Amino acid sequence: MKSKYTEAGVDIDKGNQIVKDIKGMVRSTFSPAVLADIGLFGGLYDITGLGEGENVLVASIDGVGTKLHLAAQLNRFRGVGHDIVAHCCDDIVVQGARPLFFLDYVAAADLTVEGVTEIVAGITEECRTNNCALLGGETAEMPGTYCKGQYDLAGCIVGVVNRKKLIDGKTIQPGDVAVALPSSGLHTNGFSLARKILFQDAGYDLSYMPEPGGPTLGDILLEPHRSYIPTVLPLIDAIPVKGIAHITGGGLYENVPRILPEGTGVTFDAKAFPVPFIYRFMQKLGEVDPKEMYRVFNMGIGLVIFVSPENAETVIKYAKEKQGLPAAVIGKVTEGDRKVEITNL
Repeated sequence: MKSKYTEAGVDIDKGNQIVKDIKGMVRSTFSPAVLADIGLFGGLYDITGLGEGENVLVASIDGVGTKLHLAAQLNRFRGVGHDIVAHCCDDIVVQGARPLFFLDYVAAADLTVEGVTEIVAGITEECRTNNCALLGGETAEMPGTYCKGQYDLAGCIVGVVNRKKLIDGKTIQPGDVAVALPSSGLHTNGFSLARKILFQDAGYDLSYMPEPGGPTLGDILLEPHRSYIPTVLPLIDAIPVKGIAHITGGGLYENVPRILPEGTGVTFDAKAFPVPFIYRFMQKLGEVDPKEMYRVFNMGIGLVIFVSPENAETVIKYAKEKQGLPAAVIGKVTEGDRKVEITNL
């Protein structure tokens, strides 16, 4: 006989089964600093071994947004697990922090064991890649709050940086240069506009190939977010990095000013970095103004690193050696009022 709670749309037994199924994956992310097994109300992490000197904890929280709609349509959830961890890692590495531990939140009107397991598999894989413990999480079935068949996913990360090595943009000055590292597609931003242009207005489906013989829209749009930790952490030990901007929602126009000190601005050259085909395809299809494209999407740029001109080649070298990424100088710091100008749009 079904319980009344199950009839209301929430299955406690299924939730318990999910926890049982993912325990092994979660434990695979643990380091000796994790002091308790899964099951406590709060995770425990020992910070006594973080090194000498003043250490600062750096934390960030974010979600995957409407990219989840596409993952649900194709029943491909592992990639969004990678997305949430990589996005959060990039949000703290731009301040010089290395990740310590991660917390996740997975919810739906009707969770499936397979869907949650795939999401957690992606999360744990990305946590291991970035030496980050998955310290805790929450799953919730909330019929009436979420649409049936859709998921919500959010994550919180905590990292650490020595106060003397904190990157905050305060030393950026006119004459410095901006080096771009490429994104792996849209990352997790602009999907509401992308879905409107490609599916609602144009009527394509996720199996459509924008280029004959090329990847489908599903493959292009669900490519996971890239973590830049393998490039950035060694780089900041090698040269003085003055500031780093993670290019998320708001694009270059909104994210770069967040780290610019008073009296500076940046001029970017849109032709200095190749724009991947998918952005040009959407811009033409949706008749989107070029400036709006650079405000909504990352336009193929995942990270912007500010350094003195003499250190630009070192950034490019590290991006190539550590991650095989083709970085390039795309802009210059000028005198200004913390505004971004993009030429050759």
